Amino acid sequence: DDALLQDIGLRLSLRPYQRQGVAWLQYLREQHLAGILADDMGLGKTAQVLAHLLLEKHAGRLSTPALVVLPTSLITNWQTEAARIAPGLRVLTLQGTQRFEHFSRMADHDVVFTTYPLLWRDIESLSATHWHLLILDEAQVVKNAGSRAAGALRRLSATHRLCVTGTPLENHLGELWAHFDFLMPGFLGDQRTFTRQWRQPIEVQGETVRAQVLAQRVRPFILRRRKQDVATELPPRTETILRVQLQGKQRDLYEAVRATADKQVRRALERQSFEGAQITILDALLKLRQVCCDPRLVKGIQQGPHAPPHLREGEAFLPGGGPAAKRTAQTMERAKLELLADMLPALVDEGRRVLVFSQFTEMLTLAAELLDALALPYLTLTGQTPPRQRGAVVRKFQAQDDTSAPILLVSLKAGGVGLNLTAADTVIHLDPWWNPAVEEQATARAHRIGQDQPVFVYKLVVEGSIEERLLELQTRKAALAQEVLGHDAEGAVKFSEADLHALLAPLS
Repeated sequence: DDALLQDIGLRLSLRPYQRQGVAWLQYLREQHLAGILADDMGLGKTAQVLAHLLLEKHAGRLSTPALVVLPTSLITNWQTEAARIAPGLRVLTLQGTQRFEHFSRMADHDVVFTTYPLLWRDIESLSATHWHLLILDEAQVVKNAGSRAAGALRRLSATHRLCVTGTPLENHLGELWAHFDFLMPGFLGDQRTFTRQWRQPIEVQGETVRAQVLAQRVRPFILRRRKQDVATELPPRTETILRVQLQGKQRDLYEAVRATADKQVRRALERQSFEGAQITILDALLKLRQVCCDPRLVKGIQQGPHAPPHLREGEAFLPGGGPAAKRTAQTMERAKLELLADMLPALVDEGRRVLVFSQFTEMLTLAAELLDALALPYLTLTGQTPPRQRGAVVRKFQAQDDTSAPILLVSLKAGGVGLNLTAADTVIHLDPWWNPAVEEQATARAHRIGQDQPVFVYKLVVEGSIEERLLELQTRKAALAQEVLGHDAEGAVKFSEADLHALLAPLS
């Protein structure tokens, strides 16, 4: 009931679907069950969790605090939201070198925030407390059950457990198993049994009936609402794939790298299994993706006899190959930056505010050099941005005043989760990634509650290249997630051997 939530100190009027989410969280607690709040990005999962915590405090059940484990990048966001939405909660943040002084004060608070990188470092102190509620935000961070963070989590004692993530399944069903192994150990069996009974039949053999059975088993413990179903007030979102063609030396470079990579991968597969050759495979595909973005990103490939004749004559054409290499890299075509140079001035002139995402921070550095040359103001947010400055960068972009900038360059890893960037009405993805959930998370920084403008999303893809084949992989992964998760009204192999041959095919 919204009136009750207001009475106990919630400074926000929840939407009907959010109140239903809070009721579901309360039901799980009453029945001593665990679950995954898996609403689409931008639907207010943080607000629902804070309302749930307020109800627990009001009922006197927070006699011991709740522990919320977060990615480092989201600490500021949770602190801000807790102060704004639920100021009645006594919040303690464990961060920085001074955090050791606060361990003795944890019991005096309602909610304690810590981060995944600090969790295993502080596990001795954190495991000494029995927590009322253990919450993992962006819980896909611990999808690898063998990671140090996952191991530390299993040492924590808590009465209730909750995962919060818009992407409980990104690449494969093993990630779903990892979530439930944390929430309800044994519910989906051990990892080997789950692989035999569920992953192989569904992912490899395509057994749709088996997928339906798995979906029926897990859906009672997953609450997943889609934007188009519940946030009908959101403005429309238009997605456009902008295909560019490689020309001249950049095209020749792609083919030279592809031919070399194909040979290296085939040799690796002759010596070891597909799984054993992952490092060689991923390195080969990485270089192809880098050529598509900008030739200056590629390092460590020596010129060989397979280079095109007009590039072979004593000229190293890759960065890292000496002065000649650098000169050639500077003069080589750069299809994506050339397109960006055409797009951004026009978008800024139209009054648009733009998020530019890339997997490669070096690509964002090159984009920044381009913006400097075009005299376009911009801000940057990457993993190299100091944690204490991240909030200031976001606030400056959101301010939309004279001190702001119309363009924000964002690395996919640093800005892909938890940020509110609704000042933007345009999103540009410079390079596609394996799974659609990662790009969707990034796009949702702009297309979320609070956005009042139509959002335009542009994906820059090199025609006929590995990037187009990545789009096909994305489609299949999205279908797998939808089939198993449905919706309510890394250390893993990301593609098969057949996919690999398609990814290494010549430019079409």
